[in-house]
Amino acid sequence: MPDLQGRVALVTGGSRGIGKAIAIALAEAGAAVAVNYRERAAEAEAVTEALRKHGGRAAAVRADVSLRTDVEAMVHDIEGRLGPIEILVNNAGIAPVRGLDDITEEDFDRTLTVNLKSAFLCTQAVLPGMRARRWGRIVNISSIGARIGAPAVSLAYSAAKAGMEGLTRGYAVRLAAQGVTVNAVAPGLIDTDMGKPLIEAGTSIRIPVGRPGTGEEVAQAVLLLVRNAFTTGQTIAVNGGALFS
Repeated sequence: MPDLQGRVALVTGGSRGIGKAIAIALAEAGAAVAVNYRERAAEAEAVTEALRKHGGRAAAVRADVSLRTDVEAMVHDIEGRLGPIEILVNNAGIAPVRGLDDITEEDFDRTLTVNLKSAFLCTQAVLPGMRARRWGRIVNISSIGARIGAPAVSLAYSAAKAGMEGLTRGYAVRLAAQGVTVNAVAPGLIDTDMGKPLIEAGTSIRIPVGRPGTGEEVAQAVLLLVRNAFTTGQTIAVNGGALFS
């Protein structure tokens, strides 16, 4: 039997790429899945429709997760349609390409808001229910860029992802005794729309396994953390050996 049968999961930024792969993996494990999106309504609906065709419960929910009011409305909507959220995957993010002399204050603020503040807002919104039920799983999608500086994208991206790992540990130590685990997964170069420019630039030749990763491989790491009640405060690297922690 699927081991997440009866659980309800929310995947932010779940309409494509890594988020889509995670949504599918959670559904295959038995969870009802809410697919959050901000602009890609058609893609989010396509994901949820595919999940329903295979017998799963799913809903596409629009929200700008960098806004508290949107997040609160989204959580209320999901709970009304699917039930209380027990699994949260904070995947939504942006990776603007900016040089050291090109980045603006607005670029910096927007990147931290979308990539880091959103994880805080979504976590705060679902925590009361998780703590009351004494069961919850939160997985934050970080990046290899938190450790190596990600020279191909904005320095704000690296700062936001490093902050996400700190946020992960901060929540983990406070929630461990209440049945809620909080972990992170840090992908390296992954074959998605976001990763394609780097793949085309030849970045993958520096990966020891000799290729970029897939969204499905990241999703497997997420499931590992969701299924394990004794792992919390950890960052799992999924990077093909490009960086050893």
